[in-house]
Amino acid sequence: MAQDPEEDRSGGDDPVDTSHDLDMVMIYNSTTVDSEMEADMIAGMLEANGIPAVVWRATGIPPLGVEVQVPRNRLEDARRVIAEQEAAGPEAAAEGEAESEQER
Repeated sequence: MAQDPEEDRSGGDDPVDTSHDLDMVMIYNSTTVDSEMEADMIAGMLEANGIPAVVWRATGIPPLGVEVQVPRNRLEDARRVIAEQEAAGPEAAAEGEAESEQER
C-alpha cells in the first residue's frame, strides 16, 4: 500500500514517500462473539496513545471476523501499549475510568 513512485500526488516539490512505513499491518484478529467490542477497545486505547488504528470488519452471517491494523512504523509501539495494558489488568482500567469521571 505504499505510494506509487510513478504517480506524483504531492502537487508540489515535496518528495513522495515510497517506503512501506505507512502500510497498515494487522495487530489483532479474531472471529469470536465479542471480537468487535474488543477490537474497538484496542483501537481506542491505541489512538489514546497517539497510534493511528483502523478496525476492519468482515461482514456476513455469521460475522466473519474483525481486525485492527496500525501503520507498520508504529507496530512496535502498538505492541508495547497493548502489553502494558494487559499487564496492568482490569483494575487499572477501572481506576483510569474513575479518574476520567472525576475530571469532568
